[in-house]
Amino acid sequence: MDSLIHAKEEIMSPKAVTGTAPMMNVIISQEHRKDEEQSVHDAPIVSSYNDKIRPLLDAVDKLRHLKIMQEGIQLPTIVVVGDQSSGKSSVLESLAGIILPRGEGICTRVPLIMQLQNNPNPDPKLFLVFNEKIVPTDEGKIADDISIATEEIAGKGKGISGNPLTLIVKKKGVPDLTMVDLPGITRVPVHGQPEDIYEQISEIIMEFITPEESIILNVLSASVDFSTCESIRMSQRVDKTGERTLAVVTKADKSPEGLLEKVTADDVKIGLGYVCVRNRIGDESYEKARAEEAKLFDNHPLLSRMNKSMVGIPVLAEKLVRIQATIIRRCLPEIVRKINDKLWANEEELNKLPKHLNSVAEAMMTFLLILGSAKESFRKILVQGEFDEYPDAQEMHCTARLREMIDKYSDELHSKNVVDKYSDELHSKNVVDNDSNRDFLLDEIKVLEETKSIGLPNFLPKAVFLTLLQRKVKGISTIPLDFVEKAWNYIEDKLICVLLRHCENYPQLISSIRRAAKNLIAKKKQQSIDWVNVVVEMENLTDYTCHPEYSTTWSKLMADQATLMDHVNNPYSSNVVCIERFGGINIAHLRRFKGLVEEAYDVKMRITAYWDIVLRRMVDNMALHLLFSIKNLVNQEMQQNIIEELVRPQGTGLERMLEESPSVTEKRNKLKKSIKLLKESKNVVANIMDISFED
Repeated sequence: MDSLIHAKEEIMSPKAVTGTAPMMNVIISQEHRKDEEQSVHDAPIVSSYNDKIRPLLDAVDKLRHLKIMQEGIQLPTIVVVGDQSSGKSSVLESLAGIILPRGEGICTRVPLIMQLQNNPNPDPKLFLVFNEKIVPTDEGKIADDISIATEEIAGKGKGISGNPLTLIVKKKGVPDLTMVDLPGITRVPVHGQPEDIYEQISEIIMEFITPEESIILNVLSASVDFSTCESIRMSQRVDKTGERTLAVVTKADKSPEGLLEKVTADDVKIGLGYVCVRNRIGDESYEKARAEEAKLFDNHPLLSRMNKSMVGIPVLAEKLVRIQATIIRRCLPEIVRKINDKLWANEEELNKLPKHLNSVAEAMMTFLLILGSAKESFRKILVQGEFDEYPDAQEMHCTARLREMIDKYSDELHSKNVVDKYSDELHSKNVVDNDSNRDFLLDEIKVLEETKSIGLPNFLPKAVFLTLLQRKVKGISTIPLDFVEKAWNYIEDKLICVLLRHCENYPQLISSIRRAAKNLIAKKKQQSIDWVNVVVEMENLTDYTCHPEYSTTWSKLMADQATLMDHVNNPYSSNVVCIERFGGINIAHLRRFKGLVEEAYDVKMRITAYWDIVLRRMVDNMALHLLFSIKNLVNQEMQQNIIEELVRPQGTGLERMLEESPSVTEKRNKLKKSIKLLKESKNVVANIMDISFED
């Protein structure tokens, strides 16, 4: 937008008249600048200006022909808009010196790109370009040929289309201009027009006038209130300050009253000014029309009061040429930058696409690279705890998630001692829970009774301890199996996620990769299940620890044995005894087993001390086993197993890699086409950059 504001300042400033600005030196001749007020009507329709401007306009026209705007790169464009019957076609005819289609309703049904080129050759040359065709024509049949081309683009009838038709006019005396003429705005559809004709036309107009590089040439009839014109309302929506809007007021000869006041007041904010014109009437020649226009603005009692710098087709032509040259010069560096940026981005994107593979050997090499990258990613998140590839995806922070799973597993194992913990809480509140303590030592007493044999008294048989131990092991035996299931399911999910991300350019691999990953994890899971079963069986088989904590804990727990026995042996003492780790214990039921309570208490405390060791061993060993299994998975088994899955006799993954997916093919072709267009466009602007910036 800044470039357009600067352009407006140049066009409207004294520099545009005196020629002090370098670019303006090539626009207006010295003789014209001296007597602009007196002789403007005698000037030819095309101004004398430096030949350096022509290459600029040619370059922009070539870029437009290359359809560079499809790449999101806007070009400086003069867009002609106006309400229906505003005289828009007459203005364009006067500038081009040719007859355009006329008739009722909408005559311009497609965007008409008019490329006018001043040509010293007295024989005009006219061409129509549409649908990849170049059709020569001449002044006698141009209107008919435009109508025929329009029907081919938009169909017969009165419908419209957004696909453009280009008219090239090489003719002596015309201004060097490129303008886009758009369908006239109508609110009420006539016979043969679609019901939403207004919406269709509005959409096309807004598409062309919204870009900040566009100059809006708003054609207004002198007979209407400018503020009610739909074309003004549309241009104000995208150019609120009018900085890039120029108004042409037609039919000045039909409605001269109050016209000077209307353009002077400028209630509708036309930032680039007004030009009032008289269009050709009837069969007048274009030369006769210009002469009559000059007489009108020289002699009419009202219109002659207007400043001569704002009346007449020649003035309009000069203003348009100045605006066009200035805007092109201002926008060119940005166009070059956008072309280079888009070209670089497309080449980068093309390079990132998977290489088109031509042999199984190439497929194998590519697959090994994919697998190597996936292996490194998996090592980062599962072994090293590095999450730079997944900074915000917490579910992919595997080391942290597995630690959480281990902690939960430990809690579940220890939750079997919840009764003891609950008793501690009751003790702190001086509350006795008869239900939770009514069986204290009964299990131990029953086992002691069942293991009696002929032998020395007060001798603890090994079978007592093992029987109680096996019961406790059986109680927690499903917890490690559940943990193994959950842990390997999690690892499987993340392994597949990593693998699929690295082979996303080869969707034909997905099914094979997924199957290979599942088979691999199934094997690892079974290995862990077998290991857990062995560990549980070992804990069932015998009791052993070299950890001194066992003896320490047992001795500490045995400290309350004497207190317990005093209460058991004294029928008058309290039925509640506080025992380390167990809180308040109801001992009333123990008085009938006096001979076995002391021995049962010893067994209870031994099994309690040893169980702490067992639980810690099962947590520690599970963590070590999991870490060891994961390292083997990442360092050795993953790559080997997945390769075997793809290259085994039934595997077809590598062969399918040779079949490029339709989406990748389409994207590759689209990028290649875009890069070709951008390179051609880059060459076009490169050839005129030096010219455009010379003083």
